[in-house]
Amino acid sequence: MSEPTSTKPYLLRAVYEWCVDNGYAPHISVVVDSRTRVPMEYVRNGQIVLNIGPVAASRLQMGNDLIECTARFSGVAKDLVIPVAAVAAIYAGENGHGMSFEPERKETAWEASGEEVAGRPDPKGPPKAGRKPTLRRIK
Repeated sequence: MSEPTSTKPYLLRAVYEWCVDNGYAPHISVVVDSRTRVPMEYVRNGQIVLNIGPVAASRLQMGNDLIECTARFSGVAKDLVIPVAAVAAIYAGENGHGMSFEPERKETAWEASGEEVAGRPDPKGPPKAGRKPTLRRIK
């Protein structure tokens, strides 16, 4: 008998739908590795948080193996490819309700390079405590 499919992609889709149905912006926390296609300049300590709500992301496809969408970063549209295995959490950005997962641990891209990833200078100063980063769609 073959191994059953993972419940993770089904749970991700369920929490996403719950967020959208209740007017929340679904966010995912992703452990970035060599299989993950995201703008590396926004990666901090090997992770990135993405707003994948309908207002922030377009052409969202949540499959059993990959999450694919297009999102804007500083006004520039980027195609994103996130392996489901790399998702550490999905939650409502407004209240933090959601689920966390144990991501499959692979060598991250910045670990593989052997270099320290320099943080982008933050012109606004340090982030405010208790506030999660979000993506906003700018027209």
